[in-house]
Amino acid sequence: MKTWLGRIGFASLGLALAVFVGLAVWEPIAAEEGTAPPPATYSAEIVRDEFGVPHIYGERDVDVAYGIAWAHSEDDFATLQDVAAMTRGRYGAIAGQDGAVFDYAFHLLDAKGTVDRNYDSLAPDVRALLDAYATGLNDYAEQHPGELKLGDLFPVDGRDIAAGFALRQPFFFGLANKLGRLVEGEEYLPDPGRPIDTALPLPGSDEGRNLGSNAFAIAPEKSGGETLLVSNSHQPWRGGVAWYELVVESGEGWHFAGATFPGSPYPFLGHNENLGWTNTVNMPDMYDIYELVVREGDSGLEYELDGDWRPLGTKDVTLPVKVGPVVLPIQRTVYRSVHGPVVKNDDGYFAIRYGGMDSIDQLDAYYRLNKAETFAEWKGILSRLDIPSTNFLYADEQGNIAYYYNAAIPRRPAEGSTDWRGVLPGNDSALITEGYYDFAELPQYENPDSGWLYNANNNPFSAAGSTDDLSPEAFPAAMGIETKSTNRARRAAKLMEDANRIDRSALERIKYDVAWEREGYVATALDAIAALDFEQERYAEAQAILAGWDFTSDGVGRADSLALLILRQYMGKDYNGEPLPDPRAELVKAADFLVEHYGRLDPPMGEVLRLRQGPGEFAVDLPLDGGSDTLRASTLWDVEDDGRLSVKHGDSFLMFVTWERGAPVRSESIQPFGAATTRPGDPNFTSQAPLFVRKELKPVRFWRSDVLENAVRRKTVTHPR
Repeated sequence: MKTWLGRIGFASLGLALAVFVGLAVWEPIAAEEGTAPPPATYSAEIVRDEFGVPHIYGERDVDVAYGIAWAHSEDDFATLQDVAAMTRGRYGAIAGQDGAVFDYAFHLLDAKGTVDRNYDSLAPDVRALLDAYATGLNDYAEQHPGELKLGDLFPVDGRDIAAGFALRQPFFFGLANKLGRLVEGEEYLPDPGRPIDTALPLPGSDEGRNLGSNAFAIAPEKSGGETLLVSNSHQPWRGGVAWYELVVESGEGWHFAGATFPGSPYPFLGHNENLGWTNTVNMPDMYDIYELVVREGDSGLEYELDGDWRPLGTKDVTLPVKVGPVVLPIQRTVYRSVHGPVVKNDDGYFAIRYGGMDSIDQLDAYYRLNKAETFAEWKGILSRLDIPSTNFLYADEQGNIAYYYNAAIPRRPAEGSTDWRGVLPGNDSALITEGYYDFAELPQYENPDSGWLYNANNNPFSAAGSTDDLSPEAFPAAMGIETKSTNRARRAAKLMEDANRIDRSALERIKYDVAWEREGYVATALDAIAALDFEQERYAEAQAILAGWDFTSDGVGRADSLALLILRQYMGKDYNGEPLPDPRAELVKAADFLVEHYGRLDPPMGEVLRLRQGPGEFAVDLPLDGGSDTLRASTLWDVEDDGRLSVKHGDSFLMFVTWERGAPVRSESIQPFGAATTRPGDPNFTSQAPLFVRKELKPVRFWRSDVLENAVRRKTVTHPR
């Protein structure tokens, strides 16, 4: 008996070891093998200025794209690998359950299929640009094998780069929130208690999408002679949608300064010699939800449409989910109908249709915008609606300023009783929208009499001052244009309308404003808290402190820390259109937190709110100001073990651009950390942080002569070597 027990024990151990080894190595083996781009030659020069910002030069645009991939890899190859894994449905093998959320979205939205159907229709020069960028990533990976996170992730090609765009773009107009609500309760991940919901970091959730941005454009007659443009995006400070600053110049006329996201071969915003633009997220109703009638047919699942039964598209996928040292293969099924992607939950099957679905034309549009030379050319590119969403604020050397509420909004019947914001019957093909509102039908402003334009994630009916603003009644309700505002928008409109002149110094004061208006959710929160009765001394004292708040987040007043904590919760709910939180619970939670970690209810806000980046010799731990919805934005934070709030989302890439008649364009910029955000041993891990905290800017070295005078490092990268 003992002998048999021993044999069974050793056999079980051997089986366990075999299973363990299999789970540790199966994923790279099972992954679809990557394809390298076609053979080509590239040569790029990378010149880094005193802040480590790369200036990338090449004879051709493709040389520059190759150099962009190489330079970005030098600074943040870790994040570029994450993005590459997302474009192949393999991010769960790196990031576990959080990564599997992206992989599920990759399959659900059919990102690869979107590319397969549309890639060959892209212009040859765009495809060449994508392949050049992919080659730069491949070359860096080959020459730095010790940095690789995941086996067989490289090579990638232009199709993989395009798949990243197909995956991430829909989430910038809030699609993740809609998907999260649809999937809620479905056990598609290993932990049955953790459904996909908006608390997970889908690109488009609080962790992934832009929770706020500010943009300003000032005409010469309002500034005193200069055209001014301010790009003030609010993005995560780390990860796949964190800004990366760069300047590019080719012998083919591509000369641009701005910022990009990991995985892109060109900047998304900034300026060239003649013109520039910036973006803020808008939230039109760009998606429709359909409830399908589904049955089990002779050959599988079927759904009803116009009295007929059609096969429901089904595809079994494997989500790799890293758990400790092993990767679990989690099997799931994704569905599709003629409407679009289909989600199955406990209530049935629901299809979703959204603006820009099954298109990758944005890849062409952004590239063309980079190289546009005139207002008419730039507007013509934007008017194609190839970029499905985001507001565009524009300015140029001729003194033109403009704001376009850019959105691929489905053209829905304006008449009738259909509630397009509700769940639609999926068996009526008449409700399946085709086509979008024309660009000319969208809200837009060009050279308003006020001489200024702004957006701060508010509705497009406050943008140029009371005498120039558009009326919401001029646009059909079926367009689903948002009507909400933000504290940032209320402050910006007030400050700009009150200013006789908005020159550079005035514009800086507006942009860095830390005040709150006693309107909207701010007034609701303060009124509700003031009306409460507290018997416990701690909470009564906190209530009294908050009653004396001076409505700023400048870090000076006694109530700033309390207000910071409470209003963040209200801002998040208000922004997402959710019920506002309980005022008693929020005051109690904030008061208890401050006493626990600081021993008092009124610690200076600079001790609480911090800019932290570490470890290593270049680590920083600096005080911050601003709030979750002030023009100086400190939007989201992690609560660290010592009770400090380490900001991770807010003012990110900030750029001031100036065109003065008869003078070349000039600009200044700043980032929270530095160029080398994941390289603790690099001085530019945090070189910009002290300036950022002091609200100072650094020069953008747009012109080559200026770059060479301030060059710290120069190198040439080539393919093949």
